[in-house]
Parts: sequence; C-alpha cells; structure tokens
Amino acid sequence: MNSIKKLVSQTAIYGISSILGRFLNYLLVPLHTAQFVTLQYGIITEMYAYVAFLVVLLTYGMETAFFRFSSNDTFEKKTVYKTAVTSLLLSTTVFIFLMTIFSIPIAEWLKYPNHTEYIIWFAMIVGLDAVSSLPMAWLRSENKPIAFSSINMINIFINIGLNVFFIGYCMPKHGAGETNIIIDSLYNPEIGVGYVFISNLIASIVKFIILTPLILKHGLGIKKNVFYAMLVYGLPLLVAGVAGIINETLDRILLKRLLWDVLGEEQTLTQLGIYGACYKISILITLFIQAFRYAAEPFFFAQAKEKDANSVYSQVMNYFVIVCAFIFLGVMLYLDIIKHFLRREEYWQGLQAVPILLLANVFLGIYFNLSIWYKLSGKTIYGAVFSIVGAVVTIIMNIILIPKIGYMGSAWATLVCYVVMCVCSYVVGQRIYHIYYQVQKVLFYIVLALTLWFTFSTITIKDIFFSHILRIILLSVFLGIVFVLERTNFMKKIQGI
Repeated sequence: MNSIKKLVSQTAIYGISSILGRFLNYLLVPLHTAQFVTLQYGIITEMYAYVAFLVVLLTYGMETAFFRFSSNDTFEKKTVYKTAVTSLLLSTTVFIFLMTIFSIPIAEWLKYPNHTEYIIWFAMIVGLDAVSSLPMAWLRSENKPIAFSSINMINIFINIGLNVFFIGYCMPKHGAGETNIIIDSLYNPEIGVGYVFISNLIASIVKFIILTPLILKHGLGIKKNVFYAMLVYGLPLLVAGVAGIINETLDRILLKRLLWDVLGEEQTLTQLGIYGACYKISILITLFIQAFRYAAEPFFFAQAKEKDANSVYSQVMNYFVIVCAFIFLGVMLYLDIIKHFLRREEYWQGLQAVPILLLANVFLGIYFNLSIWYKLSGKTIYGAVFSIVGAVVTIIMNIILIPKIGYMGSAWATLVCYVVMCVCSYVVGQRIYHIYYQVQKVLFYIVLALTLWFTFSTITIKDIFFSHILRIILLSVFLGIVFVLERTNFMKKIQGI
C-alpha cells in the first residue's frame, strides 16, 4: 500500500506538467477552431500525425532501455546515460540534415509544395524533442518530478504564449485592419497556420537549451557493449512504438490519402479537421494516462524486486481503470458543455466519434498496464508482435471503413485495435509472467460507466437544473459502487496514513 501511495503522489506531481500542461495546451483548441476553418485545422491535424511517427523513430527505444539498464547492476548508470545521449545526438543531426536536403520532394509528396518550410521546422522540432527525452528520463530516474514538471511547464507556457500572441492577438487584429508596430514587425499573414508550428519550434529550442547542461552532464561518448545491449533491448520497442503510432495516428494520414481522389482537397481536409478537433476531446483520458506513465514506468521496474509486486500490479490496474472509467463518464455526461471548446459549430458534427475514441483510450491505458510483464521479463519482442497485430487491424479496418463512413471508420478501427491488443497481451502474459488481474472487476467498471452514460442519454430532461442534478447523481452512483467494491483496500490505505 505504501508503494501505491508513492506512485499516486508521484503521478500527482508529474500531473502538474502533464495533466495541467496538456490541459493548457487543450485550451488552444478553442483558439485554433475559432481562427481556423475546418480545412485549415486539417493541415495542423495531419502534420502532427507525422510528428508522432518521427518521435518514436528518432528515440528508437533508448528511453525505456535507459530505465532498464540504469536500474540494474549490469552497467554503470552514468555510462548508460552518456551512451544513449550521444547516440541520439548523432542520429538526430543526420535526420535534420537529410530532411533539410530533401524538403522539396517531401513537401510535394505531402501535397504542400509551397510550404517546404513546414518540413524543416518539424525536422527541428522532432529532433530537439528526441534528444531532450533522455535528460528528462534522467530526472525521472532520479525521482526529481518537480524539476521534470518545471521544465515541461516552461516549454508549455512558451508554446501557449506564442500561440496566443500570433493567433489570438496578431491574426484577428490584422484581419480587422488594426495593425501596430508590433504586428507589422512580427506578423506575416501569409504564414497562417504556420504560426502553430513556429510556436512549437521556439518552445522546443528553449527546452533544449535549458536541458543542455544535463545533456552534457556526464560527457559524450559511446561504449560499444552498452550501446549494443541497449539497441538489442530497444529495437523491439522501436518496432512496437512504430506499430503503436500507426494505431494512434495513421487514421489521420489515411483519411487524407483515401479520400483525396474521392472528395477533393477541400472536403478531405475538412473531414480531417473535424475528426482531429473532436479527437482532442478524447485526449482528456490520455492526459491522465500520460501522467500515470511518467510515474509508473520507473515504479514498475523498482517494484519488481518486492515480494508483493504482483499484488501491487493488480491493485494499480483496478485503480487505473476506475479513474479512466470515471473520466469517460464525466466527459460523456457533460459533452453538451465540453463541445463548446470547439468554437465553430461545423466541428460538432464529429462529436459522435467521441465516445468511441474515449473508450479506445481507456483500453490503450489498460494495454500499457498489461505491457509491464514483457518489459520486466526482457521479452520486449512480444510488445512488437502485439503492436504489429494492432497495426494490421488498424490498417485493414481503416482501408475498408474510411471510404464507406469516413472518420467514423477511423474511430471504430482505433477501438477494435486496442481491444485486440489488450486481449493478446493478457492471454500471452498470463502464461509467461503471471499477474493475477481482477479481470471481471476491471470489465465491470467499464460496463458500469457505459451503462450510466447510456441511461442518461435515454432520458430527456429539458430543465437545466434537474439535468445537472441527474449528472451528479450518476457520477455519485459510480463512485459509491466503486467504494463498496474497493472498501477493503480503501480502509487499509486510510489506516496506513
């Protein structure tokens, strides 16, 4: 129980930069959807889909490999860190150089022939973020969540501040003909959505500069045997990561590729923009998952040495699903309010995809919890296999469903993909590294949230006051049932405080 209390406290601290920071970034959605039509937002959606792929490729499993080899006595921690940092610096430098050299053909392939600058900007963003991941991992391994959170918050505030300045201030002022010396000096209306990317780039540069002393803390250099061991461990994670990103973001890429010849540029980017904006609402669960992952990964490795590790992993799974199911229920009960974050009503037609995407992210979080067995046992090849299976499901379902039902096909493909991955990981994991998960209880919490939401959706209440009362009652019912089922563990925790 003390171990879980430590995990909860660290998740809360990491949440300052992850949940709060991502939530602040989430507040950019109304700014972007107010200033950009669906077609323009489609460009933003697509470009960031490619970023997700590139970040995984450029880190090639080194972050998790660092945790693995720095937490045992095989190699010295400083040597592991120095080797990983040097490797990422070299590979990133080559990547940025190649992307700059071939920016014109890449821009033409993306169907943005007049915006080769997008390619160069994103090459630098992804490269800097890849290198920055290692010093941030060092802070996590040293149990310095406050330093970790502070650096992330600086990055976030710079990005948000520049977005607000360029898009929230300069853009509407210039559009209304109200220019001044600041706008005339710093703003170019022809850049348009490019200011979203510029803001991100500047924030990434500042973060990299702040982390430079830590990057160079133990010098540079690659020890061959350390590098080889990390690469062998990390490459299956790279395959799993690429396959995982296919599961998370390929739908946005395929939407454009599969609909372009059928609907044309305007309608295709419009659908992409609507789907991308509504996908942001489902990120409310992802915010919690991200904060949890920052704390859980080093926690799981450290906990493996304890006698009650399996019991702790099972309890963590229960609590994790409870929180995710509660977030799902809260979002769906208040979706009629949350939808106003998408400022233009033309985005609202995509809200039907939100419950599917929310549920998909719940299963994504469950899969992350289940994945600990192959990381602890060193059998990371299974992670690659499961992700590849998921990727195959994603590709096939998107190809079949997108031409028929558009972005709704992408939403359903995402959900089915993560369910399949969870089932595969659980079945195989129980045979190789058995952890007694309370499967029936986990599934019950998910079904309970779905049932309460369905109940609310079938009741028509015109009075706003009584509608809010009903929402509160349903949320209370969920928490009450959870308390009854978990009361033994809750009482132990209270007694231990």
